[in-house]
Amino acid sequence: MNTTKTIKSALISVFDKTGLEPIVKKLHQLNVTIYSTGGTEDFIKNLNIPVVAIEDVTSYPSILGGRVKTLHPKVFGGILNRQDNETDVQQMQEFDIPQIDVVIVDLYPFEKTVASGANDTDIIEKIDIGGISLIRAAAKNFKDTVIIPSVNEYSLFLDIISNNNGESTFEQRQTFASKAFNVSSHYDTAIFNYFNKNHEESVLKISETKGDILRYGENPHQKGFFFGNFEKMFTKLHGKELSYNNLLDVDAAVNLMNEFKNDNPTFAILKHNNACGIATRKTLKQAYLDALEADPTSAFGGVLIANSRIDLATAEEINKLFCEVVIAPSFDDDAVDLLEEKKNRIILVQKQVDLPKTSVRSCLNGILVQDKDLKTDSKQDLKIATTTSPSDEEIEDLIFASKICKHTKSNTIILAKNKQLCASGTGQTSRVDALNQAIQKAISFQFDLTGAVLASDAFFPFPDCVEIANKAGITAVIQPGGSIKDELSIDYCNKNNVAMVFTGIRHFKH
Repeated sequence: MNTTKTIKSALISVFDKTGLEPIVKKLHQLNVTIYSTGGTEDFIKNLNIPVVAIEDVTSYPSILGGRVKTLHPKVFGGILNRQDNETDVQQMQEFDIPQIDVVIVDLYPFEKTVASGANDTDIIEKIDIGGISLIRAAAKNFKDTVIIPSVNEYSLFLDIISNNNGESTFEQRQTFASKAFNVSSHYDTAIFNYFNKNHEESVLKISETKGDILRYGENPHQKGFFFGNFEKMFTKLHGKELSYNNLLDVDAAVNLMNEFKNDNPTFAILKHNNACGIATRKTLKQAYLDALEADPTSAFGGVLIANSRIDLATAEEINKLFCEVVIAPSFDDDAVDLLEEKKNRIILVQKQVDLPKTSVRSCLNGILVQDKDLKTDSKQDLKIATTTSPSDEEIEDLIFASKICKHTKSNTIILAKNKQLCASGTGQTSRVDALNQAIQKAISFQFDLTGAVLASDAFFPFPDCVEIANKAGITAVIQPGGSIKDELSIDYCNKNNVAMVFTGIRHFKH
């Protein structure tokens, strides 16, 4: 059976007319009858190309301010009829329904209208009814009908009809149908999520139409993909393609540095999603050097991020280190020139965009969704639990350490001093193990922990942690509190002049 179809008629009703002109001219050259309505009809007329108004087919005007134009049996009969079905063929003749071989649609820009901050009335008017119905009808009948569902497919369609004298194959029509249902499902998802923005229904609908194929996933034997708009968030100046693991580290780096975006120059170095070094200083160069000091071994091959413009002086220090990615809100030109000396080093300029407020991850045979931990501990949140109060400098260090702790794998302990990460204990099954790991690491890099502070992501069920910390020289502790045995930790601190504050907020990161 010959499944190749010759286009003899086309219905065109589009919002975005970019690239439409050559298609219309080609269809006219192929002697295709063109049907249209509204602004698209005017566009075609202005090209001096014959066009049949849909109103002339339906004998019904566009009504309700243009809300109803194509919704008519003569239109949808022309799209949905099965050309190999005898009854359909008879009814087409009986009701004088014209055959429509191709439908070209581009929907009202609902998502762009929402993103523009338009009011509800304008947004509702951008919910396409006729267009989405045309797309679904033509895609359903792809055996006989070609559906071009968006401006993104104009070029492909033009190539096909130009190279094949107006003919399409079954496989091509099926491909366009797949694209069409992708467009329609994404469109409906966007509309639902707009109406469900207050999460009145516990329903998860995610639709991402832009996917990048990665070299592989976490390991070479795993496939990997990234669905999102990376270019909206970053301008990539240099370097190789980002890997799955690079993207996870970049995500961790961005979320961490978001805590310090309004602080003095701050530099962080991350490895395997955790900060191995971070410091806040008067200059970015010094912030980088002090961040590196925390763990120069782990910094090798890490992801680096700054909260301010990277200048040449800072770049000269960075260039001494092998690192995968460098991120900053901006770079001096000479700093970029220097950093580009390493051909694979990825250099990213971070743009100011809103990050998602929910997190999604697969779990068992389903999906877990939660609000992101958007709570940042501040001085106003601190409740002094001990007779010894922390000094102003210790309070600043406690807040600094708490910000890092929030973005470090649980169980975690953060040790900091003078707004510099001394060491962290990450991902341990015991909080005591996390603390001992942090202390030993700090000692191995020759940090003097006398006067340092400690941050814990959750409460202490026993006083063992504050005792170990005190013996290491730590003088102030920040933790959520809430253990039934809080008093044991408080009593130890009171006896040993250790200041401890409660926040009332736990920051688990599993």
